[in-house]
Amino acid sequence: MSLMVLDLDHRTVGEIDPDLRSAIGRIARVPNLLIACDYDGTLAPFVVDPTKAVPLPEAVAAIRALAALPQTTVAVVSGRALRDLAALSRLPSEVHLVGSHGSEFDIGFVERLAPELVEVRTRLQTAVREIVKGQAGVRLEAKPASVAVHYRAAEADVAERVVDALRTGPAVWPEVTVTNGRQVMELSVLPTNKGAAIDQLRTQMSASAALVIGDDITDEEAFARLHGPDVGVKIGPGGTAAAYRVAEPIEAARMLALLLQIRRTWLFGERAVPIERHSMLANRRTVALLTPEAKVTWLCHPRADSAALFADLLGGNPAGHFTVAPDKGGIPLGQRYRSGTMTVETRWSGLTVTDWLATPEKDGDSTLVRVLSGHGRVRLEFAPRPEFGQVGVRLQHLGDGLLVLGSNEPVSLYAPGVDWDVTTDGNYDTARAVFDLSTADGPLALELRFGSQSLARHAVPVRERQEAAEQPWREWAAGLRLPSVARDLVLRSALTLRGLCNDVTGGILAAATTSLPEEVGGVRNWDYRYCWLRDAAMTARALVDLGSIDEAEAFLRWVDGCVERTGGHPERLHPLYTVEGYELGAEAVIETLPGWAGSRPVRVGNLANHQLQLDVFGPVADLLAAVADVRGSVRPDEWRVLEAMVQAVERRWHEPDHGLWEARLPPRHHVYSKVMCWMTVDRALQVLRTHGAGRHARPDWVELRERIGHNVLEHGWHDGAGAYTVAYGDDEMDASSLWIGLSGLLPDDDPRFLATVLKVEADLRSGPVVYRYRWDDGLPGREGGFHVCTAWLIEAYLRTGRRGDAEELFQQMLDTAGPTGLLPEQYDPLAERGLGNHPQAYSHLGLIRCALLLDS
Repeated sequence: MSLMVLDLDHRTVGEIDPDLRSAIGRIARVPNLLIACDYDGTLAPFVVDPTKAVPLPEAVAAIRALAALPQTTVAVVSGRALRDLAALSRLPSEVHLVGSHGSEFDIGFVERLAPELVEVRTRLQTAVREIVKGQAGVRLEAKPASVAVHYRAAEADVAERVVDALRTGPAVWPEVTVTNGRQVMELSVLPTNKGAAIDQLRTQMSASAALVIGDDITDEEAFARLHGPDVGVKIGPGGTAAAYRVAEPIEAARMLALLLQIRRTWLFGERAVPIERHSMLANRRTVALLTPEAKVTWLCHPRADSAALFADLLGGNPAGHFTVAPDKGGIPLGQRYRSGTMTVETRWSGLTVTDWLATPEKDGDSTLVRVLSGHGRVRLEFAPRPEFGQVGVRLQHLGDGLLVLGSNEPVSLYAPGVDWDVTTDGNYDTARAVFDLSTADGPLALELRFGSQSLARHAVPVRERQEAAEQPWREWAAGLRLPSVARDLVLRSALTLRGLCNDVTGGILAAATTSLPEEVGGVRNWDYRYCWLRDAAMTARALVDLGSIDEAEAFLRWVDGCVERTGGHPERLHPLYTVEGYELGAEAVIETLPGWAGSRPVRVGNLANHQLQLDVFGPVADLLAAVADVRGSVRPDEWRVLEAMVQAVERRWHEPDHGLWEARLPPRHHVYSKVMCWMTVDRALQVLRTHGAGRHARPDWVELRERIGHNVLEHGWHDGAGAYTVAYGDDEMDASSLWIGLSGLLPDDDPRFLATVLKVEADLRSGPVVYRYRWDDGLPGREGGFHVCTAWLIEAYLRTGRRGDAEELFQQMLDTAGPTGLLPEQYDPLAERGLGNHPQAYSHLGLIRCALLLDS
């Protein structure tokens, strides 16, 4: 079916061939696009008098707008002389002009004729003038490196006589190159053509792909050189090397308007759903994100740090999604979690969609279950795109569902009674259907099965399986010690943190996503789908404080495995690892994904893996101390972890490091890192004192703690700032400096801690948020306020007797949460929107800690 395309004034102007539409959709999404158009017969309709060739307004509007887009180059490549092309087209400077079939450029590499070629050109012009002298209807066009003979206005016999004379005369000169066009012959002293010109443009602009549009014989040189993702479009009849064709210039203008529409959306993500409005599904193996309209916009398999099957979150529909909605459309009445679970219900009038990730049996694969209940017609769209859309797939409609063919692992969608229409767009298939719930015997259960190509009915009814999936979450939630302050949001935060824990490996994700921006349109986009020692330990500690130690025990075993793989050198621990506890691969950029709201780049992996972050040992020791206090004992593997943490600190605490914020700057002596080194030894001594019966005293640990404490208290204070600052000798503030008191190194009433709290408040608080810092971190742009830093200031307010301020800021923090209670990493108080990866463990553990402190 053809698609009606709107022009730039939103009027219906025509149809685009489906195959061409698909090709335009694909090329619109390449990182760096070159668009090269002929002029006569392409942008301007073909006319007898070349001086009257005026470009179509629709074409001019489209190429102007395209040329204004980032990562998009537009060039008009014509046989006309450059000066004539500029005068006649009147195109803006953003549109590059290439004249004389490529011998004249306006972008910095204009060809200059050598003296010997100037002499040839003079002889050529003289010879051609003699040939056309007195021939009615024949016109000469002199150019810097050539002369063009136009005979479109001449009688047929005259034209034939002139062409014969040229072909047997100057056209055979060894120094002359001939280009034949539509009733024009051009003789040049430079061996150039449009194909060579476009190759030069491609190299100069580092183009990922080229769209070439033309109508003339001379454009065939360009079409013949296209390859890979390039697209060639021929205008009008005749043989061509181009893969696509339109009938006339106005259709080319419509095609450019479609290209503009798709590329602008791809670049800027104009309809990006606010980050904080996404809800998370989890089964402790992987996670998925839903929009408020029940669109599955993010799902990685088999683990949360694996490649994405659905990446609509970062690339729109072409990156993969699974959409369910009423056929009549409309905004949902609401979305909510079922109490005490990770099951999400999205409700319209007459339709409820219930989503959950089924808990795998033992080491089995996950299943995404979507139950549609109600009445009326429901529209379904299933577009899996494995490996972030880098792998083409085919969908085979077979029996009661679809098989996903082409991915490394088997995937199937069980959908009984659904009649799918499968369409192909290049390397990808999309399945669409409309299902009438009114004619069904009950709810429709859609099951996306990983690791299986079975389309058989499950032996257990879906209602029982839902109960089986929800019961463990409810039982776990029922065992928590929840505060009276913000009780519901604390429970949701606890469930979210547990959803970020992997029940097989013990690793804990810092966040569920990659590359959600810290600044919309900026480059501060990072992959947080890994296990940071710091973040994971703080997450597990929050759950211990609520009464659950299973996650902490599993994580400490995970740490023990990482320490063992250092070969007895815990000081060599990386700041982060995969969920399985192994080193990350190299950080890479997925160029084909535009990012959320056009925020590039989309990254996989994290270079912070190779940084030195000496603070990571402190949260692990603090967690271990909390677990020991709850349990009343320390296990042998936990003693190994504790001793390894102290050993690592002893060997390296005095070194400069990169700090917890992972700024890509040279190492410094960060105050927070020194405080965490002190806390490592302090908590180890606490565990030894309380639970170390039978173990030797460690006076060397006592001396080490005192030495580190004295060092940071003396050198971390900055007289000019009147506070503890980001690093020794620097006067810039950092929210992490609050840990000079939060750790217990300074008592709550110490004037130095009070001064640091006031300085952080003055320099870094803005309304409902606290920024990490304001110092130059070596990256362009700025970020939002960090929720975890806000939580630290709330705790500092409480410690320093400012309960009213703590309660007010805590309520402001709660007000930034999304409609289902989830928090991303950051919040922009000016734009009033969430920023950063989502949901973020830091944010939720901060909320839990503040609620517990306020409750006590």
